[in-house]
Amino acid sequence: MPTINEILQTMDYGPAPESTKEAQAWLAQRAGRFGLFIDNAWTGAADTFASTNPADGKELAQITQATGEDVDRAVAAARRAQPGWVALGGHGRARVLYALARLLQKHARLFAVIETLDNGKTIRETRDADLPLAARHFYHHAGWAQLMAEEFADYRAVGVVGQIVPWNFPLLMLAWKIAPALAAGNTVVFKPAEFTSLSALLFAEICQQAGVPAGVVNIVTGDGRVGEAMVNHPGIDKIAFTGSTEVGRLIRKATAGSGKKLSLELGGKSPFIVFEDADLDAAVEGLVDSIWFNQGQVCCAGSRLLVQESIEERFLAKLRTRMDNLRLGSPLEKSMDIGALVDPVQRQRIEALVESARLEGCTIYQPACEIPAAGSWFAPTLITGASTSAGIAQTEIFGPVLVAMSFRTPVEAIQLANNTVYGLAACVWSESISLALDVAPQIKAGVVWINTANQFDAACGFGGYRESGFGREGGKEGMYEYMTPLSEDARPALPLIEAKGQVKASGAGDVFGIDRTAKLYIGGKQARPDGAYSRAITGANGAFLADVGEGNRKDIRNAVEAAHKASGWAKATSHNRAQVLYYIAENLAIRADEFAARLTAMTGAKDPMKEVQASIERLFYYAAWADKYDGLAHQPPMHGITVALNEPVGVIGIICPNESPLLGFISLVAPALALGNRVVAVPSEAYPLAATDLYQVLDTSDLPGGALNIVTGSADELAKTLASHSDVDAVWRHDGSLEGCAEVERLSSTSLKRTWVGGGKGRDWYDTRQSGGRAVLAHASQVKNVWIPYGV
Repeated sequence: MPTINEILQTMDYGPAPESTKEAQAWLAQRAGRFGLFIDNAWTGAADTFASTNPADGKELAQITQATGEDVDRAVAAARRAQPGWVALGGHGRARVLYALARLLQKHARLFAVIETLDNGKTIRETRDADLPLAARHFYHHAGWAQLMAEEFADYRAVGVVGQIVPWNFPLLMLAWKIAPALAAGNTVVFKPAEFTSLSALLFAEICQQAGVPAGVVNIVTGDGRVGEAMVNHPGIDKIAFTGSTEVGRLIRKATAGSGKKLSLELGGKSPFIVFEDADLDAAVEGLVDSIWFNQGQVCCAGSRLLVQESIEERFLAKLRTRMDNLRLGSPLEKSMDIGALVDPVQRQRIEALVESARLEGCTIYQPACEIPAAGSWFAPTLITGASTSAGIAQTEIFGPVLVAMSFRTPVEAIQLANNTVYGLAACVWSESISLALDVAPQIKAGVVWINTANQFDAACGFGGYRESGFGREGGKEGMYEYMTPLSEDARPALPLIEAKGQVKASGAGDVFGIDRTAKLYIGGKQARPDGAYSRAITGANGAFLADVGEGNRKDIRNAVEAAHKASGWAKATSHNRAQVLYYIAENLAIRADEFAARLTAMTGAKDPMKEVQASIERLFYYAAWADKYDGLAHQPPMHGITVALNEPVGVIGIICPNESPLLGFISLVAPALALGNRVVAVPSEAYPLAATDLYQVLDTSDLPGGALNIVTGSADELAKTLASHSDVDAVWRHDGSLEGCAEVERLSSTSLKRTWVGGGKGRDWYDTRQSGGRAVLAHASQVKNVWIPYGV
């Protein structure tokens, strides 16, 4: 008689196919042909292309290729509808969003099957992950719509938003983008991915059922030409894009100087770190969810396994055993773990990358699984033996491929984790919560999961650092992406010129008798410019005041290097940073008369003491904010919390304004320093002495060398260098140069650094609504969400 173990070994999964009856009926109603959804009406299907089932290659429907004229009509409809959508009020919008959430739940199984047919992912994932999360986003943002007037009283909707999403999470990406946009009062022109348009078209139908007003949601389908038309359309106020880093760069370039608001959620090469004290079995299951969820076609997939050397062989043995038991096959079969890749093109790309690893001498492990004859499939793959610089270890594969390597110490683990141009997500596995919470903030990623993986919720922001893009989806920070501060509307059309007084003639005498050359300030020391060039600064009456150094590319390089060496400033407590800012204000106050005299001599200001006192107050203002700009603790529907940490951006290059040269300089530099950033500042090109006179103030105020570096010279030339520098994390430009701001945005596309530019408009530097508050602090920080489960 066989034993129980022998019986268990002979047992196998029984068939559990999901019915496609309702989905096929829905496709049949449309005769398998879909037009565009514009202004609450369907266009006829014209110039169509096929949407196919990745699991068998069979055609599902014909989808319309939109034209530039179609995009024009969709934008016009959205523009007409936007005032009425805002006028409906927060409660009115909340009711519509709530209705959409209820309809998504009501038709959840239909959406899940359509998504599986169109995308190739398993029905378990669409049914149990994508649909509940999509509905959750509409419920959550119905709440933000209701609270809009109270929680966002100082903000307004951006206007018309263009949204472009990829094919890996078609419906979920739609929910992530459309829900907050509508809650804030925007109208939408939405482009689904060419490969996976069906769930967006089904969503258009429930928009009609939910009573979404005409023109509020418009859906245009097609290839990249449609996205390009949206990006370049002058009637769109914001572009929200999720997709590849390469396309993200093109969008950043295309929108430079347009004034369009932009958020980019791009690629990743996320580390999955396993320490020797981790629960290895749980970590293996987490790794399966991290890299083989949706066939690895996930931007935050844990595609780099970093395992501590002492447990490497044991962990990899467990992992190979688990891989042997993964089931690959029909996505509609409820017992399957891995479905089909979205398209043969994707499969060919993955095959080429794996083959390149094989040629480099890496070891390739794949379980012996039966690959269906039709469709796009790729077996789960483990690669070992790759160097840290190998293409397979640095390139985003976007498939079911895991690259494993080992580390010895936590310091080495952090170095390996950060050895990438990306910064989207990371996982840390350790039974020592002290170790995990020490490592998590040091990883350069927008999301860190501790002892869990691929957790998402509408209340918690998601987005990346570095070449993984900027901006956030979800949470309160995600709402800000779809709003504009009212203070921006109050900005003057041109830089403000203050009233001038009478400036007496200077008795300077022999200008060569005394060396009056203001040097650069780099690493806490005065430094001569590399090029040994200087420029004469004359006063309001034309008299010579001093020479200033003409900084160049090498001076910027030295300043950036000094800023990176001052990383301790980011680690200082917020209390300590506040104390330093207070101290700077105190020392500036002691020399107030001297600075007032300098301002009068340079600019002819009628009331220079007003600017000095405002500068002192602005330092106090940001010193006050330094230890009060806290993060949040979210309570998502999991057994644990998510801590949203406000982290410094890093090294920020700042081009300061010519108007109010002292106050403008302080108003930009102080918030960056308050939150722990290091700064390379280019002071007013016309009136730089207001900043160079600060050297002695800084030297006596306990500011660490390198935290603030000042390079005088041409705003245009130095801005180009800062925007092109790969080790500068953000560039701010507020000198009123429209073309200069556009160039900063264009050049920043290479490394996808963040930018904050003023365009050709002015700013009232005395008004804290225009030059202070959370809107400015948001530019000086980036949010990291750390997921911490407990009791498991």
